[in-house]
Amino acid sequence: MLNRSHLTRRTALKGLGVSLAMPWLEAMQPGRSLAAAEVAATTVPNRMAFLFVPNGVNVAHWTPERTGFGFDLPSILQPLSNVQDDLLVLSGLTHDKGRANGDGAGDHARCASVFLTGAQPRKTDGADIRSGISVDQLAAQQIGSQTKFASLELGCERGRGAGNCDSGYSCAYSSNISWASETQPMGKEVNPRAVFDRLFGDGTTKQMEDSQQRRLALRKSILDYVADDAQRLQTKLGRNDRRKVDEYLTGVREIERRLELAAQSTEKETTRGFRGPSEVPDDYGEHMRLMCDMMVLAFQTDSTRIATFMLANAGSNRSYSNIDVPDGHHALSHHGGNEEKLDKIRRINLFHTTQLAYLLEKMKSIPEGDSTLLDHSMIVYGSGISDGNRHNNENLPILVAGRGGGTIDTGRHVVYEQETPLNNLYLSLLDRVGAPADYIGDSTDRLSGLKL
Repeated sequence: MLNRSHLTRRTALKGLGVSLAMPWLEAMQPGRSLAAAEVAATTVPNRMAFLFVPNGVNVAHWTPERTGFGFDLPSILQPLSNVQDDLLVLSGLTHDKGRANGDGAGDHARCASVFLTGAQPRKTDGADIRSGISVDQLAAQQIGSQTKFASLELGCERGRGAGNCDSGYSCAYSSNISWASETQPMGKEVNPRAVFDRLFGDGTTKQMEDSQQRRLALRKSILDYVADDAQRLQTKLGRNDRRKVDEYLTGVREIERRLELAAQSTEKETTRGFRGPSEVPDDYGEHMRLMCDMMVLAFQTDSTRIATFMLANAGSNRSYSNIDVPDGHHALSHHGGNEEKLDKIRRINLFHTTQLAYLLEKMKSIPEGDSTLLDHSMIVYGSGISDGNRHNNENLPILVAGRGGGTIDTGRHVVYEQETPLNNLYLSLLDRVGAPADYIGDSTDRLSGLKL
């Protein structure tokens, strides 16, 4: 592959049990002499990701006062100031199937299962779960064969596939937003090291495991295993591409270093007898950022174009002592109008959007052709509940970041008519990743107003 006068998106550095895919390079731009199939392999694709946060938001500090361009950033959205021009704030969108509709309590379980499906989940805590195919998996079924992984499912809290987690709803509903079929949720990975090794593993499972164990035992980087291939590649690249590859490899090594620190911190916990090593960082913020890094690496190397990320499970009662909020998140969400509780919810929401800003700014810093990785992406962030106290499913807090390859006009706050299905947005995004569908869940039409 490396002796060609041009490179494709499938260019990778190889080593024992390692395959390090490359980011977009100038050498990957299609030339006039290329065949149509080769041109398709060198064009910049659109990506699509969905980030879920539990328990709704402090709506008063989320919703901008002005619509259109130049909207104000409420306090919860302030961390996104550097990427405001890359954002759409969408108000008025609804998930009707997150409502009880005769099924009684269980709003948290419903809000997660409906978030990407728009389908009413069957109320059961047994094996007969049923929801709907999620938007990410509809896309994966159509375009997933074009990449190493059809989709990537990430999270920060482990889930359970059985048991009662919310008023008679199975834990499978609360723990998953991605559904491959009406009865098959897609389990998420919460260990960033496992995702890293999956992204860059090559060969049989045994070869990859042997390579990982050898690297860990010798304290070597995956870069040590592809050094010769990297040197040969650099001789075939122009100055700009050599710089991009150097920056990319430096970034990979920095992520490896942070993964090593996470492993060391959990090993220290083991010596004190609290828990076994999991390589999941004790610091929740660092955990989220590492998972964001995994998503960026996957998109940057075109290892996948579809991802989901649950920052926490539905109804999560995680405490946030790191921001001086020792209370459980779910307990706080039942605020009853208490100003102190509302302010603590605002601070939790602010913490989450700070991690989102980390993801978006990183994507914006990565050049792709004449634009950036963020420009060729559509990142949906939000919750399946609006106000955690009311458990309401209308006027959901939804952001879309990225321009979808120039098909979305960002930098705006757009207000839709109440009861507009959120799934109308998803239909429009499916078109933009090349995976059109006639409908998804309770969708009624494509969502207008994304492009002026």
